[in-house]
Order: sequence, then C-alpha cells, then structure tokens
Amino acid sequence: MFDKTIKLPCYGIVVTFALGESGELRSDLDNILFFDGIESMILAHAIAGVDIESPAYLEGIETAVEAVANHI
Repeated sequence: MFDKTIKLPCYGIVVTFALGESGELRSDLDNILFFDGIESMILAHAIAGVDIESPAYLEGIETAVEAVANHI
C-alpha cells in the first residue's frame, strides 16, 4: 500500500507512493501524451527518494513542461 503523498505546487501534481516500491501520479497534465515521460520521471524520482519538493526540482519540472509545450 502507498504510504506517502506529496502535492506539488505546479500543474496539480499529486504523487502517492511507497518509497522504493511503486506509486501513482495524477496531474493537470493527465491524458496529454507529450507529458507522460515527465510524469513518469517525477514518479520514479519520488519512489527512489529524490526530493521532488526542492525549489530546484520544481523549477526543473516547470522548465521541462514549458520546453515540451513550446514544441507541440
């Protein structure tokens, strides 16, 4: 069972997971194929123990989403 939930202040991202095991991610970007890779990477980082709430990480998410949006 998932034991941790993190709500990020960008794109409505909510990550629910068990550290080192599995999880799920919901966001305002759901169902937009072009953002699946970014969402998968965020979930993988959370499960691996990366601090996805750090200001630098959040800035990286915003930069990646903007870059993809500029190309579609």
